[in-house]
Amino acid sequence: MNILYQNVEMLTNVKIFCAFSGSIGKSGGKGIFAAKKTMISIEELLRTFLPAYLHKFRPSRLSLKSIQQLRLLVTEREKILKSLAAFQTTSEVIDFVPKEIYNPVASINATMIKQLKIAAKKIEEKMFAIIESEEKLALQFQLITSIPGIGKHTAIYLIITTKGFEAFDNWRQLACYAGVAPFPYQSGTSINARNKVHPLADKKLKSLLTMCAIIAVRYDKEIKTYHDKKVKEGKSKMLVLNNVRCKLLARVFAVINRETPFINTLKFAS
Repeated sequence: MNILYQNVEMLTNVKIFCAFSGSIGKSGGKGIFAAKKTMISIEELLRTFLPAYLHKFRPSRLSLKSIQQLRLLVTEREKILKSLAAFQTTSEVIDFVPKEIYNPVASINATMIKQLKIAAKKIEEKMFAIIESEEKLALQFQLITSIPGIGKHTAIYLIITTKGFEAFDNWRQLACYAGVAPFPYQSGTSINARNKVHPLADKKLKSLLTMCAIIAVRYDKEIKTYHDKKVKEGKSKMLVLNNVRCKLLARVFAVINRETPFINTLKFAS
């Protein structure tokens, strides 16, 4: 991976751009493989799939170093939060073991929890310091957090995922990447099921958008009005919540494109 990074960096510096493409779509298009044949040769890939997918390729470049650092810090923060949740479960056994057994372990556990919280706080401070040091990132962060329901960590993750909003042209592309864009499920005349989201997605982003949508339904009057209206019409609550996730992504790209904070037009309505 380090060699790949160096090669891409070298190509970017001399203004030669390369394109990356996942292997799932290419291998999936081949149908069923023999049990031992699990890889497609480079020659076969270039001969069979390159002409068909060439129009979909777009130049790729490395993210800003600040965004790369943010990505690493977010990963470390997630590790700490998982460890913190694991250590906090120790208190659940307090009613099942004698105090002379539990107290020494609880003391060590409390020390570990304290250290993890300190580490998490330092990482968050470093993340916000990086955001503030870059004028462009600071503006994007401010614009995204102006949207009701979207918090600071979701804003940072959106900046990382979109590479500073250079990796996606519009919110629909990001919705597909996050796994919140519905697709038709049809085959001939016999299969005609309801639209579904695709399982291949950025599950972390999807989870964050779900929490943002729940908060927006609770505190944003416009979103709440839309949610309640659709539910009364008989729509599935999960379907309506998914629509809210898409609305939030549309709002994100709207504020980024016009470079102005979100304006709640509902309060100006007569």
